[in-house]
Amino acid sequence: MVRICPAPGGADREGTVTSEELIVHLGLERHPEGGWYRQTYLAAKKVHTARGERAASTAIYFLLSGNEFSALHRIQSDEVWHFYAGDTLIVSVIHPDGRHEDLLLGQSLPAGETLQGWVAAGAWFGARLKWPGTYALVGCTVAPGFDFADFEMGNREVLLRQFPQHAELVAKLTR
Repeated sequence: MVRICPAPGGADREGTVTSEELIVHLGLERHPEGGWYRQTYLAAKKVHTARGERAASTAIYFLLSGNEFSALHRIQSDEVWHFYAGDTLIVSVIHPDGRHEDLLLGQSLPAGETLQGWVAAGAWFGARLKWPGTYALVGCTVAPGFDFADFEMGNREVLLRQFPQHAELVAKLTR
């Protein structure tokens, strides 16, 4: 059982699991965008898209810890993020119209955090911990289902030209 930390950095971490223990226990692997993941659901039902046949839906565990970040990327399906444990995760979204939005995933609802957030298909997005050195365990559900053929990693130079108003964010969330 994972006990959620009550404060940034976990003021009382006795009884909690570490990010390393989560990686082992959940069988997580490195993700190309950064962090750790494991697919937990692949729908048997198939749907036809402009890009070919896809599972109707997929789900993963996703973990960021320490100073890791999820680099800006985009996919061709909607993605719902679910907060499970740890500390606040910031999911930064750059919409196709250039608008920037930060989703704060966490348990502090009075502080504006939410347990779920979603990113529309085609938007650029990446994630980072609000407090480096901590961790966040989330889930991501994608429909139609995720396929690496639909995954595009952001290129820093291209994104800086396309979204100069978000230069600081692009520099922070690209490699």
